[in-house]
Amino acid sequence: MPQTSFTSPLVGREDELARLTGVLERARAGEARAVLIAGDAGVGKTRTLDEVSGRAAAAGTTVLTGHCVDLGDVGLPYLPFTEILGVLAADERFAAVLAAHPVADRLLGGGPDEGGDGDPTTRSRLRLFEGVAALLTELTDVAPLLLVLEDLHWADQSSRDLLRFLLSRGVPQRPAGGAPGGRLAVFASYRADDLHRRHPLRPLLAELVRLPTVERLELRPLPDADVARLVRSLRDRPLPDTTVHRIVERAEGNAFYAEELVAATDTPAKGVPSGLADVLLIRFEQLSETAQQVLRTAAVAGRRVGHDLLRDAVGLPEEPLESALREAVERQLLVSGDGGTYSFRHALAREAVYADLLPGERARLHGAFARLLAARDRRSDSAAERAHHYRESHDLPEALAASLEAADHAQRVGAPAEELRHVESALDLWPAVDAAARPGVPDAVTLTLRASAAAAHAGELHRAVSLTRSALAGLGHDADLELAARVRYTLAGNLLNVDNLSSAFAHSSEALGLIPAEPPSSTWVWAAATHVTAARQVGENETALRVARRALRVAEDLGVTDARADLLISLAGLEGDNRSTPKGRERLLEARELARRSGNAPVEMRALFNLAIGCFESGDLEECLPWAAEGLDRARRSGLLSSPYPQEMRYLRLLVHYTLGHWDDCVRGTADSAGVLPAADGHAVGPGLYVALARGDAGAAERARAMLEGPFDWMGTMVAGVVLTDAAALRGDPEDAVRWMRSTVEALTDDAGTRPAVTVKLIALVLSAVADSVVESRGAGDETGVRRWKETAADLVEQARSSAGHGEDGTPQGPEGQAWLARAEAELARITGTGPDPASWERAVAGFAYGDAYERARCRLRLAEALLAADRREEAAAEADTVRREADRLGATLLRERLDDLVRRGRLTDAAPTGGRAAVLTAREQDVLRLLALGRSNRRIGEELFISAKTASVHVSNILAKLRAASRTEAVAVAYRQGLITPERTASG
Repeated sequence: MPQTSFTSPLVGREDELARLTGVLERARAGEARAVLIAGDAGVGKTRTLDEVSGRAAAAGTTVLTGHCVDLGDVGLPYLPFTEILGVLAADERFAAVLAAHPVADRLLGGGPDEGGDGDPTTRSRLRLFEGVAALLTELTDVAPLLLVLEDLHWADQSSRDLLRFLLSRGVPQRPAGGAPGGRLAVFASYRADDLHRRHPLRPLLAELVRLPTVERLELRPLPDADVARLVRSLRDRPLPDTTVHRIVERAEGNAFYAEELVAATDTPAKGVPSGLADVLLIRFEQLSETAQQVLRTAAVAGRRVGHDLLRDAVGLPEEPLESALREAVERQLLVSGDGGTYSFRHALAREAVYADLLPGERARLHGAFARLLAARDRRSDSAAERAHHYRESHDLPEALAASLEAADHAQRVGAPAEELRHVESALDLWPAVDAAARPGVPDAVTLTLRASAAAAHAGELHRAVSLTRSALAGLGHDADLELAARVRYTLAGNLLNVDNLSSAFAHSSEALGLIPAEPPSSTWVWAAATHVTAARQVGENETALRVARRALRVAEDLGVTDARADLLISLAGLEGDNRSTPKGRERLLEARELARRSGNAPVEMRALFNLAIGCFESGDLEECLPWAAEGLDRARRSGLLSSPYPQEMRYLRLLVHYTLGHWDDCVRGTADSAGVLPAADGHAVGPGLYVALARGDAGAAERARAMLEGPFDWMGTMVAGVVLTDAAALRGDPEDAVRWMRSTVEALTDDAGTRPAVTVKLIALVLSAVADSVVESRGAGDETGVRRWKETAADLVEQARSSAGHGEDGTPQGPEGQAWLARAEAELARITGTGPDPASWERAVAGFAYGDAYERARCRLRLAEALLAADRREEAAAEADTVRREADRLGATLLRERLDDLVRRGRLTDAAPTGGRAAVLTAREQDVLRLLALGRSNRRIGEELFISAKTASVHVSNILAKLRAASRTEAVAVAYRQGLITPERTASG
């Protein structure tokens, strides 16, 4: 049995395990096979073998594991095979076979290694090898075997020779006559990164892989997603996403490295954990002194270094340098690449070598690289590298200048995250550099404002707020008024992005108050434009309209085209013609053109987003997609894909696919977005979560809850609220549904007390569960429960009416909001119990005709129920058939389950009579008779069969007449006597 026990789970490796399991199945059927399993140290060879060994043992295969051990030049012959025979000797099942083969005693007794070239010893070795082969053959007659040979790169010469003999002979050999061979599989693992050019295992591997019964399996580094799963599984408490991402990045797919890095997360020391560093440095310390010197220098250069640069930095002539590099490459520490470059095989190996440098040695080498780069390459794209080397060599003025140069380059190429990193690095250096030695940036506050802009463009919205607050704190009492205003309106804009609306309005008010309107200035215009947006968000529409009209005139006079565009976008919702109207769209198109002409990408994207969302709100879903696509393309060309408006447009595009019923496109788009945005970002995963819930994914609700962790995020909170409310409603838990609805609405209500537009949707979802509960309570005679929920429902519907009647700009919501209101009203009719109301559900179905395929199908299901209750069976069956087709097209498993339940209970399929005696009753009368036998009242019969109590009474009267019974009790007795119903059916009913 396998001897290794793992506490960490096996993550990934599904394909590799399937392949190995397939080999085992063929071996159990008599087709002996061998697999050579290659992989770097720590990649998971032993863990994978342990897993497949466990599966083999569970399937009845005897697993025998032999380990090769690194004993240097003193090797113990046949060590892994001796270990295997020792395990066999302890198993009584194999005692008779071992007793019949003296080769077992010979190996277990530690007989001399009879290697050599002389004839006697050669014949002796041949007899030994043949004896082992014969032994294995007979052992497989007792039980199928799996031989696991671990760490073959350390195998002694004798073990390698024996393995060559066994595999080349197709062990166990297939007997003559085509009978099945022995039931044996051999899995042998080795470290690929240990096989230098002259390693003795290399020629053996080349020989073995050409054999028809031998295959090679390479365990490559794990994908990042699997490493992240492993990292999260290793800790009882969740690690921060940033920590997980950093570990994943450093581990580079190596499971052992990931585990070591996780274990070191609680230690204050940075860099490579000491235990891991020791492992990584073993191979480095086996190099010659010259090769070690070259690797130390290369480690300072970074993960990759060019040949010429390395040569100049290390100061070696070409010949000894090339010899040292060849040694490092053969030892699998360096890898040669294109363009005359060398890189470390693994980043952690570089980190370990770098950490082993003495402080003075490290600073000296960094200084050498900085000077070499400055002398040979002053291009902007090398500035980041120069900044790093100058900083580590303690030349801080040069480091500051290079950091700012690198930030400028990142800005030009549209890389805001990199720009942020370089500007923050410059901010760290700023106080340590004398004012006279600083480059041309005016002050630290201006530099901090630049950092906040980069953070916003990179999607790090809370970081942008923090940086702008820092800039505000850095303003002195005598600060320039224009700069003070810029800081405040920038802070206001960043606060709007994180939905801190009242603070945003306060800071935009301060900004506008600091700058006089006369003489006109672009700073005042932008302060006014920001104040307009903030005022709208807190419900100060009159203030917003007044300031916007004045600022627009000033912007036109000054020719501040991009601010003019921004103000036109704001005015589209302030002057009566909002973004969903033709006139509003005309204004947005003008704004888009002005922003494009000015080159202001963020304002252009704001215009494109409003054009897209305006189409969605007016029900023109297909028209929405081109605007969103144009906005995302503009963001891509500007390097701003992670900034707020592209995030909104990405979500909107996914939402349109979801709404139109293009669910597979939605799922694919969600996967693509996950590569750009954080895994828990509502913009990235929202519509995909809606699909997952509808398709019965049990983990959808849990993933939604995870989105509520961390700082408040409006979109994440809304998505989670929708998913969790709907999930509670689907499982029939109105209490939980109401709780999630109320907490979500409360969290999303703005500082002016305005509820979010999604309120009407959340209430409609809640009322579905409430209505189901009321119908059940009414059937059970629980009038207290009915009254309680009726009061709750009445209050909720009033909120839904208010929400649908007051959209973002005070006008009623568009088609989507009105459709949800129609659904809420239809659910209310179920709750009040005024009788079947197909008309209300017909209105709901019509409401969602603007394009929401799933919600329209859900309303059709309710319509079918209402039609059944009204005894309009043919119409109900037609609606059910439509729902069935749509549920199957979408893969909406929960909807299909509810439909099947309705069809079963409502007998919407044709039912053949149970026999001649039952033919006297119709199919509906048979259903009523079955419920009569259970003692149901006419009202309960009607509720269970979706017919009115009056219709149920008519059916009961017909049954009494046909059976010539004077009472319900007598009718049931007659039915039993005639076999129309049976006790078994009654008991199961």
